[in-house]
Amino acid sequence: MQEVAVQVEGLVVNYGPFVAVDNLSFTVNSGEIYGLLGPNGAGKTSTLKVLVGVLEARAGKIEVFNTPISQEVAAKSQIGYVPEEVVLLDSLTPREFLEFIASIRKLEASAANSRLEKLVSAFELKQFFDTPIAALSMGNKQKVAIIAALLHEPRLLVLDEPLIGLDARSSKILKELVTFHAKRGGAVIFSTHIMEVAEKLCDRVGIINKGKIVGEGTVNELRKLVKSAEGSLEDIFLKVTEQEAGMQDVIRALEEEEKQP
Repeated sequence: MQEVAVQVEGLVVNYGPFVAVDNLSFTVNSGEIYGLLGPNGAGKTSTLKVLVGVLEARAGKIEVFNTPISQEVAAKSQIGYVPEEVVLLDSLTPREFLEFIASIRKLEASAANSRLEKLVSAFELKQFFDTPIAALSMGNKQKVAIIAALLHEPRLLVLDEPLIGLDARSSKILKELVTFHAKRGGAVIFSTHIMEVAEKLCDRVGIINKGKIVGEGTVNELRKLVKSAEGSLEDIFLKVTEQEAGMQDVIRALEEEEKQP
């Protein structure tokens, strides 16, 4: 029986009168890559921010490996997080920033340096290792954030649009690292707008719309949900989030416009 890595029950997040996450519940198991998908404003990022302890929920319960997220030190020590909007200490170099992260995590120096060297090499960041972060490209800043999340070998990876800004090679490296992490028994929550990536990478997906889960399961299970034998995850996503009809209306309107003299 698989160990439950993440248990989210009845999660509610609001910003004033606006309810961003509405009584949301889902489970992620060890050894599983769980795709959290949804249109813009669906509540994905709010959910992940609560899960990693940077945002407070109005209601609900979250446990990470049976540890309530309210026990911040114990829970956060098991999580590696890449946020949708990466914020780093721009005055530092990647070397200084990652050494700072290692010290905060209280990692043993030789083990941390060995792992850091491997990750920096994998993401081809060595030539920028002593360049101020403020001078780095968006993609290289993303690499620094990813390495920081992986450095302490967390049991749970929470990745919110982690492929933003990455080149093809770095994207492939990250996907391989995520797959390897799950094969070793770790858990991953992977949020992305790239449906092809989610379909190939994730074992199960949960689709959020207007703060609620509107579809969950493997791609084959979701095909049964929408009564489609061969539909892609993108097709399924558009159907369950009720965007397909609106998209077809737009396409028809554009086609009609082109026909006009």
